[in-house]
Amino acid sequence: MPRQILDEARIHPSIRDVIARHHRDIVEEVAKAVDQHDIVVVGMAQNPNPKRARKLLDAAGLQHHYLEYGSYFNNWRRRNALKMWTGWPTFPMVFVKRQLIGGADDLEKLLASGELKKLLGG
Repeated sequence: MPRQILDEARIHPSIRDVIARHHRDIVEEVAKAVDQHDIVVVGMAQNPNPKRARKLLDAAGLQHHYLEYGSYFNNWRRRNALKMWTGWPTFPMVFVKRQLIGGADDLEKLLASGELKKLLGG
């Protein structure tokens, strides 16, 4: 079942540009990294889960690109733009071959099952 997204026809034309520009820089930066790297981890300081995801990838010998945006004390509005873009509610956001695979728990499951290797073409 696809997630619900408010249809653009239900957004007043006078605010569509505001929505489209909302912290667009952070979304474009992550999108560019996802296009350029096989594995991208997007996280934040002080949250142990991005660190755990990176340790899992390091232990598996998998190179990854890491982007960090703020901490619990700052940049939450900017990070919110990423949540709105992806629909994923937490950090880290782990992308493999341009596909969002979830967070650290999801990464761990894919590693254990061998599915991550398949996603990487191995």
